[in-house]
Amino acid sequence: MLFRSLFRSGQAFAFACDPHGRVDMDGMSERARNNYLYARAMIGREWDFPSVHTHVERDRDPV
Repeated sequence: MLFRSLFRSGQAFAFACDPHGRVDMDGMSERARNNYLYARAMIGREWDFPSVHTHVERDRDPV
C-alpha cells in the first residue's frame, strides 16, 4: 500500500498489505504503525488516497 505526498514529489509511505489492501497492524513495529495511522488520518490533507501495488520499487542511487 502506497500513500504518496500531495505536496512533496517523490515522498511516500509504503506498507505491506494483502491484495485487498488489508494491513496487518499487529505485525508492524510501533513506529510503522504510528506512520500508517498518521498517513490514514491525513488522507486528503498531506497524503493522497492509498494505492495497492504488487511491489514498490525504491529509488536507487546510481552505482
